[in-house]
Amino acid sequence: MAAKTELSDSRKNSNQYSTDVPSSVKKKIKCSNGLKMFMIALSFSYICKSLAGTVMKSSITHIERRFGTTSSEAGLIDGSFEMGNLMFLTLVSHFGSKSHIPRIIGTGCFIMGIGSILTCSPHFFMGYYRYDSALTVKPLENSTGIYTPCSTDLNLTGYSESSALLKSGCKNESGLPMWIYVLMGNMLRGIGETPITPLGITYIDNFAEEGHSTFYIGILHSLSMFGPLFGFLLGSLCAKLYVDIGYVDLNTITIKPTDSRWVGAWWLGFLIMGILSIAAGIPFFFIPKSLEKPTKERKISASLNIASTNESRSQRTNFKNPEQKKESKNLAGFFHSLKRILSNWMYIIYLIHSLFSFSSFIGYVTFMTKFLEQYFGQSISKLNFFIGIIIMPVISISIFLGGFISRKLKLKTLGIIKLLFISYICATAFQVLLLSFNCERRSVAGLTVTYDGNNLRTHPQNTSFPFCNSECNCDANLWDPVCGDNGITYMSPCLAGCKSSVGHGNDLVFHNCSCIEVHNFQSSTTSAHLGQCSMSDDCSRNFIYFMAVQALSSFFVGLGGPSKMVLTFKNVEPELKSLAVAIHLLILRTLGGILAPIYFGAAIDSSCLKWATNNCGGKGACRIYDSISYRNIFFSLCVGLNVPSIILLIILYMVMKKKYGKNNTGQSSNGEIDVDESNLREPLKNNKQFITSVHEDSETHI
Repeated sequence: MAAKTELSDSRKNSNQYSTDVPSSVKKKIKCSNGLKMFMIALSFSYICKSLAGTVMKSSITHIERRFGTTSSEAGLIDGSFEMGNLMFLTLVSHFGSKSHIPRIIGTGCFIMGIGSILTCSPHFFMGYYRYDSALTVKPLENSTGIYTPCSTDLNLTGYSESSALLKSGCKNESGLPMWIYVLMGNMLRGIGETPITPLGITYIDNFAEEGHSTFYIGILHSLSMFGPLFGFLLGSLCAKLYVDIGYVDLNTITIKPTDSRWVGAWWLGFLIMGILSIAAGIPFFFIPKSLEKPTKERKISASLNIASTNESRSQRTNFKNPEQKKESKNLAGFFHSLKRILSNWMYIIYLIHSLFSFSSFIGYVTFMTKFLEQYFGQSISKLNFFIGIIIMPVISISIFLGGFISRKLKLKTLGIIKLLFISYICATAFQVLLLSFNCERRSVAGLTVTYDGNNLRTHPQNTSFPFCNSECNCDANLWDPVCGDNGITYMSPCLAGCKSSVGHGNDLVFHNCSCIEVHNFQSSTTSAHLGQCSMSDDCSRNFIYFMAVQALSSFFVGLGGPSKMVLTFKNVEPELKSLAVAIHLLILRTLGGILAPIYFGAAIDSSCLKWATNNCGGKGACRIYDSISYRNIFFSLCVGLNVPSIILLIILYMVMKKKYGKNNTGQSSNGEIDVDESNLREPLKNNKQFITSVHEDSETHI
């Protein structure tokens, strides 16, 4: 009887075991499928957010021209993303991890999409883009398509008509500038991107198998690099298309993509990004709040359940009001931890070093395409294309190579800082080398040269009306450059003294130009063509060399990327790592991401030679810069920020070498233990979102 009972119990246990195995397998498969779905959705959102950031960087010059802003105002628009992102970063990171993470990320994608659509919305309410053009001048009577830019009759000039348009446009203009809506949309996009990185990595770390979360994060980093690549290519396409494409006859457009008045279809990129971002948020609403952990981990946690239960019971008996005491303890502990971090000189030195280097990087990336356009005479569409297919792949390869070198050589703290120092020295050296690729200053009559071809030694003062065009009743504010047969660019055909014209659209040619005749008296041709005179062949070759050296500089910048991430928390105690990275992120994005584009733009504005005129007659966007001054100011700021950054890196190395010893064996000279990466492995597991956000969640790390 006992044997029969034992046999039945064994069968029962075996049946129960046989039913438990498929159940656990099903749960594991369900968990795996849910995590895979989350990874696919998160990867798509990563690509969308980096793609949107790159579209903004590649479109900032066109936004400046379309809304008639200065470079400093354009820098404020660009930095508004950081403002919105920083406002909610701490709140989302703290409270979002306790809520339904996928739904919060999906909501963030929706907000990000709405922000992108709001950014491009002013295009549909502003009317058609108007630029200064000689075609606004009235033609002669009984003639077709023949314009007389230089005329003694005010009724035959566009001066009175343009003045009336200015007055009416000023009256109809609202009190709030339209670029404010672009700023608000960019800020809203920053708010929407806030939960993607910190909460996404938290979800992966919570429900991935042990040791697999790092692999998944690596996949996200790799896929996110496609965003800047496609972003610059999309920016190149949009910059090539005219802003009002589909609404105006392109045959009537008299400017080309190389013209400083050209505005591409900047809004199209944001519209596409808005749709993609909204689509990226949909899958997150079908992902559950939590996933089942794998079977092995559940068994391990079950074996520790009794101990944890006993510990929690002892905590309940020891504290009558644990929440209140825990809150007070955390508040006091926060200020104590903050004091320990701010009194850590190695951390402070590295923080200031990072701020200098980050500000230089942000300013350079924001205004690099504008500099290349002004200095080498290339179109923004072409520049965005070259950056997308040359610079971005080089940076991606160098970041991977920097991590591979650190792992292959098993670099410790001093080795990592040496690699970072070498990368900074090489990147700065190549950046200084870029100054050797010279292009001549454009010869613009009345701005850079006199009307007889001599160089102007000082900033032009009332040099627009020499004797050759003094009777033409020209509008000095008009910027519609023409290239004379003498190789000099004139600000308008009227200021060139041209009395007749033949042709239509881009083929318009002006003849009988008195100012060209005075300078070119030995030649029988005194005509001018629309547009500025092209740069020399030597300048075109220097542009190719410039891009090659720029690729080398970008390679060394990327090579030190992994070292910068590690050194952020290398010199603090493991329990202070999260707070140290959060402070590092806050300072860099506030003083670097927001302020750097503003003061870079203000410095660049000082080199402007000719400002456009807005509807109320005020200062608009800059039409032409003194290219030499622009170059000197631009690179002086970049190198000027990099030099103290390198000096601080040397000081940090000396301090760390004194602490950790010459052999870098992990034992410092005063007996302290080196904080190696292996010591931080466990604390890092719970705070990966902060580390990744330094590199990934920043708008400017493209």
